[in-house]
Amino acid sequence: MGFALWIRGEEAVAQGTHEYRPMGVAVIGVRGVFTPRDFRRSRHGPSRMDPTLAGYFASLGEMNDFLKNLTARGGRSHELQKKRRLHAKHGPPMI
Repeated sequence: MGFALWIRGEEAVAQGTHEYRPMGVAVIGVRGVFTPRDFRRSRHGPSRMDPTLAGYFASLGEMNDFLKNLTARGGRSHELQKKRRLHAKHGPPMI
């Protein structure tokens, strides 16, 4: 299993694979919990170059723990907010 997580305001978007087969994309509130039933193959996820990408995770549990800790801290870290403002002003980084 593998998951990519994007955080856009008050919504969390995840794209997952299970044994190298795409699970699809799920969208929930930031304070919610992802379950396997949330994922739909018909949805398309954001680009991996999107500046709202929060990270990659090995399991749903790990990703849900990350969201739980994120909301327990009272939101995003100062550095993530600073990075998002920079990308909004100047666009995503060019590789």
